[in-house]
Amino acid sequence: MEADRIAWRGILEQVMPAQPQDVLDLGTGSGYMALQLAQLDHRVTGIDLSEAMLGIARDRAAELGLSVEFGLGDAAEPPVAPGSFDVLVSRYLLWTLRSPDDALRAWRRALRPSGLLVAVDGLWFPRGIDANPTPGFREHYDPAVRSMLPLAEARSVEELTKRIRAAGFREVRVRLLEQLWELDRDRGVVPGHDLVPQHLITARP
Repeated sequence: MEADRIAWRGILEQVMPAQPQDVLDLGTGSGYMALQLAQLDHRVTGIDLSEAMLGIARDRAAELGLSVEFGLGDAAEPPVAPGSFDVLVSRYLLWTLRSPDDALRAWRRALRPSGLLVAVDGLWFPRGIDANPTPGFREHYDPAVRSMLPLAEARSVEELTKRIRAAGFREVRVRLLEQLWELDRDRGVVPGHDLVPQHLITARP
């Protein structure tokens, strides 16, 4: 939706350095964030484990006339040389990580000394996954699956920032994304999900 695009562009304009940066978009999916970053003149690489999603991202980049490097790769263990990027971007990824501590250390290694981590996530299941009434949801996220997702049921943003600091990041800052909250409040959220705040976390390696 256009309102989403405008909101995200504003968020990225505020958090990203003014000069073009080498950016790695982790778990890029359809390339939503990567394309927005490219439109702001950054040099963007997006990685994902889904070839199908990468195909969508490449097609969209071609439609928009944008140059973005999309490739197959595990966001939890990016296949990049140490110190390759100025900025790492993660959107809605932290809660899905099986080993967030290992992933965060890998992200820190991928950044240059003056680099920046930009992570956006929400407390998607503050009352626990068992509270979600969507048919089949609790069965899919059974106890065995949940045991492999240590941040899925995080109840505070501090649970995320604590792990980021433990991975060696410094200058960890959190910002509530009020514009996204307002959009979700006005149009409603996906059935079975709560209206939850989303936070932008930045940190230095």
